Amino acid sequence: MNILTPPSRNQVSFQNRNLEVLDNDRLRRAAPSIFAGQAQPGVSHRYSFLPTSEVVEAMRADGWAPVQAFEQRVNVAERQGFQKHVIRFQRLDHIDNHTLGHRPEVVLLNSHDRSSAYQLHAGIFRLVCSNGMIIADGTFAHVSIRHSGFQPQQVIDAGAEVLRDVPRLMDNVHSYQDRQLSIPERQAFAEAALLLRYDTLDEAPIAPAKVLEHRRSEDNGRDLWTTMNVVQENMIRGGLKDYSRRKPNGKRFARTRAIAGIDENVKLNKALWHLAETLKNR
Repeated sequence: MNILTPPSRNQVSFQNRNLEVLDNDRLRRAAPSIFAGQAQPGVSHRYSFLPTSEVVEAMRADGWAPVQAFEQRVNVAERQGFQKHVIRFQRLDHIDNHTLGHRPEVVLLNSHDRSSAYQLHAGIFRLVCSNGMIIADGTFAHVSIRHSGFQPQQVIDAGAEVLRDVPRLMDNVHSYQDRQLSIPERQAFAEAALLLRYDTLDEAPIAPAKVLEHRRSEDNGRDLWTTMNVVQENMIRGGLKDYSRRKPNGKRFARTRAIAGIDENVKLNKALWHLAETLKNR
C-alpha cells in the first residue's frame, strides 16, 4: 500500500508500483495542485506563498526523487487546484536497488488553500507490498511550517532536518524485525489498533484476529515489523469482512471501509508506529 496508500474516493493518485521516478508531467496528472502558481484567492495578506513545485526541484537537486503523489478531492470549486497534496520522495540510488526490503522516505504534505502548513515527515517504504508508512512525531523528525511570514529557504532547511534522522530510522526498523511477538502480544496489538478507529471492540466490524491476517506469504512472520505492516495494510486498505460477527440487531457488519482522507491516514500511520514503539520496549 502506498500512502500514503492507494487512492480512495477522496483522493487521486499516480500508481507507481515499479518505483519509477515521476517527472513533472506525471506529477501534474496526479496532483495539479503541486503546480499552483498562486495561493487560493482570498487568503490572508500574511500568507507566504511558495509553490510545492519549487520544493520538488530542491529535493531533486539534493538526490531525492518523487515516486508517488496524490491530492485530496474537494467539493468546493474555489479550492480546486489549491487543495492538500502529498508527495513521497526516495533517494535516487535506492530506487533501482531491489535488494533493499525497505527504504527511507521523506513525505511532503502541503496545500495552497490554507488547509495545511508545509509538513515534512520521515517515512519508510516496504518493497514487498508497496507499503509506505509515516513515522510517529515522538520518534523521528517532523517539521511543520506555517504559511504566514516564513522564508522559502526554511522549507528546504527543514527537509535536511528530517533527513538527518534516516540512519536512526533504519536502526529502528531492524529492532522491530528482531522483536518476536507472542500470541497474546499480537492479539493486544491488533486490539489496540482497532481501538484507534472504533470506540469499543464490540463496535468494530471485525475481530482482532481478522486484522492480523496476512495478504501474502512473505508476511507470515511473527516479528513486530511484519505484524505492524500487516495491521496497517488491512486497516488502511479496508475491505475486510468478518462473517462471525453480527450487530445487536442480528444483521452482519459491512466490510471495513478504507481510510479516505489524508489527515486520517497520517494520524493512523503515526499511531500504529507509536503502538509498535511501546510494544518494542516491553
